[in-house]
Amino acid sequence: MSRILYAIQGTGNGHLARALDVVPLLQARCEHLEILVSGPPADLPVPFEVQHRARGMGFLFGKKGGIDFVKTFLQFNSAKFLHEVRHLPVRDFDLVISDFEPVSSWACKLREVPCVALSHQSAVLHPLAPRPDEEDPAGRAVLKHYAPSTAQYGFHFQAYGPGIFTPVIRQHVRELSPTNEGHYTVYLPAFEEHFLVERLQYLSRSVRWEVFSKHSTKATTYGNVAVQPVSGPAFLDSMARSAGVLCGAGFETPAEALFLGKKLLAMPMKQQYEQQCNAAALASMGVPIIKNLKDKNLDKVDQWLHQVDTVAVDYPDQTGAVIDQLLREQL
Repeated sequence: MSRILYAIQGTGNGHLARALDVVPLLQARCEHLEILVSGPPADLPVPFEVQHRARGMGFLFGKKGGIDFVKTFLQFNSAKFLHEVRHLPVRDFDLVISDFEPVSSWACKLREVPCVALSHQSAVLHPLAPRPDEEDPAGRAVLKHYAPSTAQYGFHFQAYGPGIFTPVIRQHVRELSPTNEGHYTVYLPAFEEHFLVERLQYLSRSVRWEVFSKHSTKATTYGNVAVQPVSGPAFLDSMARSAGVLCGAGFETPAEALFLGKKLLAMPMKQQYEQQCNAAALASMGVPIIKNLKDKNLDKVDQWLHQVDTVAVDYPDQTGAVIDQLLREQL
């Protein structure tokens, strides 16, 4: 029996979505589990107690397709971050597991305590994982040093090598019965609402689009484009009933769309190395990729709308086995 700290990056919803399955598995396997969540408040509520909250180092979305580095810099308080790192009691635990969470990772590094990475980013950094044609040394360095670790267990779209496993698909998603009601679900959080409406209507005024926007505060309909604030249950419901999903090249949303058998079109966020790597992986599987929603790329979107075939994947429920392997090797 043991005491474990599980630290989660709270920026975006992907890490917390994975935690919905990981936390109960850890609770069943250790004597005492504590949770740390860092970063800005997420859109996804968590059904478990969080003992440690931290500001950490989060990345904030802009409205033109990338990260807003000005806002990101303004919310990054180095004195506060160092205070959080120095006061996190990582030595009180037998094992620290980090899902790309920087406070716990740097607290461990400062005190020379082992820190085990259980994250998608660990898989992206694996030497056998796909890379974009144009390398980004600075972006790769940020990904490598943002949350340092002493051992790595990673999740990716495919098991590209040792220590890489297929995605954690939430039990709630596994229990869905997907249908096709004809609309397309859109999740591009780095773009503001009116830009998306204009681009989607320019592409088609007959296709029904269901857009989930981080920049919207209420549900609004613009002709054939329905926009609503990000909501986990509503988004999953829309995706399960959709004809296809247009989203960024993150990890959890594309993985869940593929698992549900949906047509997928991905657009990697600008200046985001991890998403560029994800796009390379998805492209190698046959998923169409676009750089942006400019006119020159809309023909590719139109081709995707008329596409019938989907990309088949095999994502077995192996999260428990991964946790067992991690605990067996690291405790």
